Amino acid sequence: MSTLSRRSFLAAAVVSGTAAQAVKPVRIGMVGVGNRGTSLLRDLLSMPGVEIPAVCDIKEANLSRALGLVEKARGKRPDGYSNGPEDYRRLVDRKDLDAVITATYWDTHTPISVAVMKAGKYAAVEVPTSQTVDECWQLVETSEKTGMPCMMLENVCYFRNVLLILNMIRQGVFGEIIHCEGGYQHFVRSFLPDGSLTWRGEHAARSNGNNYPTHPIGPIAWWANINRGDRFTRLTSMSSKSLGINHQFAGKFGPDHPNAKRRYSQGDVNTTMIASENGVTVTLNYNIQSPRPYDLAFKLQGTKGIYSGTLDKIYLEGIEPENWQAIEPYYEKYEHPLWKKHGRTAAGYGHSGGDYITMLQFIEAVRNQTPPPIDVYDSVTWSAIVPLSAASVAAKSAPVDFPDFTRGKWKTAKPVEV
Repeated sequence: MSTLSRRSFLAAAVVSGTAAQAVKPVRIGMVGVGNRGTSLLRDLLSMPGVEIPAVCDIKEANLSRALGLVEKARGKRPDGYSNGPEDYRRLVDRKDLDAVITATYWDTHTPISVAVMKAGKYAAVEVPTSQTVDECWQLVETSEKTGMPCMMLENVCYFRNVLLILNMIRQGVFGEIIHCEGGYQHFVRSFLPDGSLTWRGEHAARSNGNNYPTHPIGPIAWWANINRGDRFTRLTSMSSKSLGINHQFAGKFGPDHPNAKRRYSQGDVNTTMIASENGVTVTLNYNIQSPRPYDLAFKLQGTKGIYSGTLDKIYLEGIEPENWQAIEPYYEKYEHPLWKKHGRTAAGYGHSGGDYITMLQFIEAVRNQTPPPIDVYDSVTWSAIVPLSAASVAAKSAPVDFPDFTRGKWKTAKPVEV
């Protein structure tokens, strides 16, 4: 059985055990079907009631692959759009779409999402949503003006351990939250086979800050009720020297290769500290240029205990001796309802099941015409760390004020539901 057909079978089984049970169709347009976009497309095609009438990509090979996948799964070939980098505008103006998912390069996330909302459709976008504070405000103002949601597809928010900790926090197990830590620490090679830079390498050549904060900050923001009773007020950021990309190219192509001798802006390790209105502190680490194991490095400190994501262990007040405890027993009592319901199916999908549940949450919001759990304020707040950290690094780690993208709505907004 192929991967896609196996996933389709599993997803169909979720719907009360029958493929025949009717579900309200959700019509999705896809913009960007490279590696990541194709992965999301496969997830969508495994879900009952999801239709894909249109797909857009500037690369013909990507587009052809995606159209073939949809035709094989649904029996009908979608319309394709590949007439230049602005052709997504024809797709978003279609009348037969409820939502559009964007999985393109970072620099195009905001303009495409703005066009989607102006066309009266739900927008979903890969991480991060924006590269500048001005782009963040564009998304907020467009969403507020049109009434259309914009959900960043932050899959780490739906990791099993992340939702377990969220549920435990809601039930008071950790007491009041004091401090959180997280990071995107993932060795990513910056060279292509021909000796040129990857797109991430191109970013590193010209920017210096935390370029990929949303994976750790999304869960942390939910844990600490950011934009939902609290808000970020300021941050400060610093970066180490930059040697990692030079070392990569020298090792692969020799020390005289132009990219081995080039100067890169991005420090190998960036550390960003954030403070909230209610006195919660956050430390984020960013490191993709140094050889190391993958580690999101989550840590949650409350008045009654602590969780370490690196160890995947817990310590709670009153346990003697004061040693780390295995996390597995806590799943029996505090497993998040989403994982109780969808965990068996989600396990067959990318990013430890996070991809499936993220996409499912968006599809259900579109189907029911309800706000998505990650709203536009979350999306831009988490993404704004990119330009704000760069501004702090450039100012010798001076504190930078965090905009209140909610314009005060954080004071009355309710925490994310469990």
